[in-house]
This record gives sequence, structure tokens and C-alpha cells, in this order.
Amino acid sequence: MKTTPGTEDVKSSPHELQRKLSNRHLQLIAIGGCIGTGLFMGSGKTISLAGPSILIIYMIIGGMFFFLMRALGEMLLSNLHYKSFIDMAHDLIGPGAGYYIGWSYWLGWVLVGIADLAAIINYLSFWLPEGMAFTPMGQAMISIGCVLFILAINLVTVKLFGEIEFWFALIKILAILGLIFVGGYMVFSGFQAPSGAVASFSNVWAHGGLFPKGFTGFLAGFQIAMFAFVGVELLGTMAAETKDPEKNLPKAVNAIPTRIILFYVLSLLMIMSVTPWHLIPADQSPFVSLFLYAGIPTSAIIMNLVVLSSVMSSMNSGVFSTSRMLFGLARDGQAPQALARLSSRAVPATGLFFSCAFIMLGAAFQYFVPNTMEAFTLASSLCVILFISIWSIIMVCYIRYRKQQPQKHVASTFKMPGGVWMSYVVLAFLLFALIILSLEPDTLKALMISPLWLIILAVTYRLLYKPRMRQRGNP
Repeated sequence: MKTTPGTEDVKSSPHELQRKLSNRHLQLIAIGGCIGTGLFMGSGKTISLAGPSILIIYMIIGGMFFFLMRALGEMLLSNLHYKSFIDMAHDLIGPGAGYYIGWSYWLGWVLVGIADLAAIINYLSFWLPEGMAFTPMGQAMISIGCVLFILAINLVTVKLFGEIEFWFALIKILAILGLIFVGGYMVFSGFQAPSGAVASFSNVWAHGGLFPKGFTGFLAGFQIAMFAFVGVELLGTMAAETKDPEKNLPKAVNAIPTRIILFYVLSLLMIMSVTPWHLIPADQSPFVSLFLYAGIPTSAIIMNLVVLSSVMSSMNSGVFSTSRMLFGLARDGQAPQALARLSSRAVPATGLFFSCAFIMLGAAFQYFVPNTMEAFTLASSLCVILFISIWSIIMVCYIRYRKQQPQKHVASTFKMPGGVWMSYVVLAFLLFALIILSLEPDTLKALMISPLWLIILAVTYRLLYKPRMRQRGNP
């Protein structure tokens, strides 16, 4: 098998991450990254805020993320020694940017894990007695069990992670395709729900038009919708563990627009055609409520299992990516050196334990915010703020890359369409998304407390990282 230049030492060294993720794994993980908890859990609230205009919201965000991922892909392939975008930010902007993006990405996925725990409790309440599912102790035990299960999966090998994530993603894909097919059948056969409503595409615009909540509602829909796309950049954390990245990364990135249209736009179009948007509960997954509304409880049970597996998939990806970020930070001296150690299976086990310990705090979080939807919204809002800053730094990296290394761009076989000017368009969109967070009271709370993280990072960078760099002889 042909090896990628510059990776032979990685394959033979027990102290480096191993390239064990195949094209099959990468493609499905990339799709799984596009189908997150935000789609299954958060789209009910987004529909309640924005109505049918959610379809336009997802197309706009999806278009922006295609360009972001093309920029990321071009940079990663320009230097195969980049293990993730920590290395990229450190090289193109400076050590401070690498420090910020690494630790912020870690915290972002910890928050995703906490949001996922809230979603898991919400889904399990479908079966569990109310007395167990909604007591603080019951929520804590469920959270602990989920985190330990995900930790066990990730401790084995990266290949096992890839295999399990492959099947998690496949379940999501088949379920959404099944929903689109069933929804289409209901529409074209004139299915009538027990309530008397008839499935029809006209349900999308017949109850107030495409913008029933006006322009304000359209803007408010962006926050939860943005959370649905957290994870699309996962490819950037897998660069060091991907076989033949020059061939496989472009394939995964180029398929993003098709996935957005298929998994987001078509699935929600079918849901709102069968169930008029104003009848979709804001605190439930519309993927489950569609079948309940249609009077098909067996299918609702199956779909609830699917969305539950989707959340577990999200946690699985989050724990994986945070441990790799900690490994990269530690190798650069920006985190405790213990986090740079690999197990005999070439897995950053210390980083896995560290990340899971913090996600486990999500169990304690349930004591303070017993309302699972409120907990989900707060954690997801904080997460979106962090990821907006991370995505912005990736785009700044691209602008710096074009300025500092024009020869690599000329030689690239995977150039970002639109180049530098499109980078500024994506940056403007991300700033717009950040401003939108101030429009809703619950997301405004998250926006107001987020500067605390900047203070923590600034202090730790100056007190811990800078002295260590001076000891190494770096300014």
C-alpha cells in the first residue's frame, strides 16, 4: 500500500498517534459529524422559533461550512505534519492562538458532552418511569453510566472507535433516509393523522408562510441550528490518524453540501409536511413526534432509539476529539506532560480520563438545572460561542496561510473556492451569528458569562505556558 510522505515515522513509532482510520471510517464519521444532537434534539426548538424558515437557515449555514471545511482541508493537506488545527494555528498565527484553539475546542466538546447528557435523559424518559428519569439522583446515575460506556469504547484502539462510530453513523443515515421515505409516502398517499390533519407539502407554508415568526424569528433560529453543525470540523482532529489523507480528506469535505441538503433540508421538509410546524413540540425531537402525531407508536419507539444512538455517537466523537486535542497541547508544552503519554494501544488514555472526568461534572450539573431542555440550551449556547471563535480562527489561519505560504497554495490540488475574499465572507457570517446570540434571553446569559473563559486562558497562558517556553529557550 502506498504511504503518505512524511508519515512513515508515525506508523512505526509507539509514541505517536497511528493512522488507523480508513476511508470507510472517515466518510461515515464525516457524515456523523454533520448529523448531531442539534438536529435530532434541537430542531424542535428551532422550528418553534423560526417556523419553516429553518430550511433556509440550514442551507445558509451549510453553505458557509462548506467553504470553512475547504479552507481547513487545503491547509491540512499543505502540511501533512499538522496533527490537528492546534498545530496549524500555532504555526500560522502563533503559540497563543494554538493555546486558545486547543483548550477552547476541549471545553467546547466537554460542553457538547454535558448537552448530550441532558438529551440522553430526555430521550430515556420516553421509557423510564417519571419518578426515576426526572429525579436528580436518577439523572446523575444515567449520566455516569453513559460517560463510563463511552470511556471504555475509546480506551481500546482508534480502529475500534472508528468501527463503532461507523455503525453509529450508519444507523443515523438509514433512519433519516427511512424517515424521508415514510414521510414522502405519507404526503403522496394523502395520509390522514388521527387528529384529522392531512399530510401535504402545503403544510410547510399554509400556516403563516415560510416566515411565520417574522425576521426576528428567522434570526433567533440560527443559535440552535449552529449547534447542529458542531462536529463538522472533526475531520481536522483526525488528520494524524487518517490513512492516505490526500485522497480521503477531499472526498469527505466535498460531500458536505449533498449531506446538508439530504439530511437536514429534506428530513425537516418531510417532518413539517406531515406535522404542521406549529404542532411540533419545542421540547421533543420532531423525528420522534412525527410518528407519534401520525399515530404510529412502534415507529416512534424505533426512532427514539435512533436519536438516542445519535447522542451517544456525539459523545463518542467528543471524547475522541478532546483527548487528541489534549495530546497535541501536551506535546507542545501547553498542557501537563502526562496528557502526552500514549497507552500500549497508541491511545491517549490520560487525556481520555481527564476529559471524561469533566464531562462527568455534567452529572452534577443536572442537580442545578433539572429541566433537561433548559440544561441543553445553556450548555449548547456556551458551546456555540466557543465554536464560533474556533471556526473564526480557522478562517484567520487560512488568510495567514495565503499570505505567508503562497507557493503552497499554488501547488495545492485542493484549493478553497473563492480564496481569501470568501474567507472574509465566512468571518462576517460568524460575527453575525455571534451577534444573534444576544437576541434571546437564554442565549444572552451564555454570551455574558463567556468572557470568563478568555480571562482564565489569558491568566494560565501567562503564568503556566510562557514560563515553560522561556525554560525551553523560546521567547
